[in-house]
Amino acid sequence: MSLYTYFLLCFVTFICVEGENNKSKLVKTSQGSVRGYKEPDTNVFVFYGIPYGTAPTGIFKFQAPLPPPAWLQPFEATNRNIICPQARTPSLNLENKKMQEDCLIANVYIPDTQEKNLPVVVYIHGGSFQVGYGDMTPPTKFVSQKNIIGVTFNYRLGVNGFLCLGTLGAPGNAGMKDQVELLRWVKRNIANFGGNPDDITIAGCNAGAISAELLILSKSTKNLFHKMIIAYGPNNGLIAMQTDPLETAKVFAKSLNFTNVDSVYALEDMYKETSMELLTKEIFNDKTNFANRFTPCVERDTKEDYVFLDDAPVNIIKRGKYRKIPILYGFDDTDGLLQKSDFDILHERMNTNFYEFLPVDLEFESKDEKRQVAIKIKEFYFGDKPISKDINVSSVIDYISDVLTTYTTSKTIRLHVEAGHDKIYLYKYTFKAKLPGVPFTNLLDATHCPQLTNVLEGEVKQNGNNINKEHESNKIISELWFNFIKTGKPVPENSSLLPWPPVEVDRSSYVSLGQTIELKQGDLNDRVHFWDALYEKYYRAPIPPPKPPIRHTEL
Repeated sequence: MSLYTYFLLCFVTFICVEGENNKSKLVKTSQGSVRGYKEPDTNVFVFYGIPYGTAPTGIFKFQAPLPPPAWLQPFEATNRNIICPQARTPSLNLENKKMQEDCLIANVYIPDTQEKNLPVVVYIHGGSFQVGYGDMTPPTKFVSQKNIIGVTFNYRLGVNGFLCLGTLGAPGNAGMKDQVELLRWVKRNIANFGGNPDDITIAGCNAGAISAELLILSKSTKNLFHKMIIAYGPNNGLIAMQTDPLETAKVFAKSLNFTNVDSVYALEDMYKETSMELLTKEIFNDKTNFANRFTPCVERDTKEDYVFLDDAPVNIIKRGKYRKIPILYGFDDTDGLLQKSDFDILHERMNTNFYEFLPVDLEFESKDEKRQVAIKIKEFYFGDKPISKDINVSSVIDYISDVLTTYTTSKTIRLHVEAGHDKIYLYKYTFKAKLPGVPFTNLLDATHCPQLTNVLEGEVKQNGNNINKEHESNKIISELWFNFIKTGKPVPENSSLLPWPPVEVDRSSYVSLGQTIELKQGDLNDRVHFWDALYEKYYRAPIPPPKPPIRHTEL
């Protein structure tokens, strides 16, 4: 080796991994060098706002992401204000945030260490595919305590990310293709940050969890990640998929006073020409059946770009043709609390028109059949008593939780196990905490995704109050997560914690995490069998948009 080559290698090594001083660090990426800075009072360097892709704009705005930009001078990775266009909601503080269409940025958190090949965790933010941003839940504390690499990122939301017309201009799942692009970027670059590109765990809550579940089922993500943590929201739940994406687009268009909805190309043009401000004026969802309108879809193959998801998730799992990597599933004991702010409005409508509140992925031959099933469900949960904030609010919580989380978790895991997946671990978060979300009772229950927020040290608020982050159980969950990230098992061999076997076909084991830790057997609750019977008879799988007619253009 020549002296010149020796010094050149030393210089490249310095640029890739060494900081200029103890307050900043310069790292080489495939686009150019990026400079991050140490967070105050921590041992963590953070690189904010690194472009991992380019969101197309104009007539291409609903298509897959383009390659990221490159630069010659070091990129100052300090901008943590960029977020994707979204509606404003009281539960999320968007002060000082800048909404822009080209919003595909990553944030990388690395500990102050010379170690290499550290485990990598990519966190996918939640927000029902309608709101949120990568830095919403910064993993600073977890990165510092566990000596791992953390990555958060933005992806396109709402209609911008999930308009699904099946046309060349709006094929669908742009937001999911953003996530695939992020994982490709991590695979290419994370070694230079000190991470192991062959030891990547994806994790998420709510829409982030649904995203993770879909990513494992997509053919486009082969070898991009190796373990998965699902903190809430399996993919075959009703909030996960658009059951009829073309109808979704029509309904939203009508809400914008657009009438020519029967022409798919007129519909596409309307969405392309409508301003970002109008498309994100408010969250578009249905609070009766808890469905969010613009979510991932089953795509039609347009032959122009890759298809992220070509079939209903349930069908893909049943066929078993997906990567069976280790999965840690967890969910909250009473996730229905998230909907409590709407209880005053909902309980009157539930009394008079309960049929409006059935899951959207149940399909009936007639309105009369739907009403009869609604009566059956209402009697199962509420008996002959009226729904009231003074009598049976806990039954409302049970119903919403079962529809959103508990049943879909149980069903998804059983499908995985029946397909031959033998590396699935399940826990139920039951810690009782005093929360502001229950205005009518003295119930003390878990709230929406607190364990993930507490582990990662986030900023999410509920009803204006910070989630309690002082639970003793958080330390245990943090340790279980770290064990899983390192080994693929929440409790490794020779651990002092109780043995935790994976879920099996004939033995449904899960760990209850609350004031104490207990290994339990059986279904998550006795209502699972009730829903099994309903879904066996009435389930409707999501469908792709139909093939559009040939588009004729005037010369």
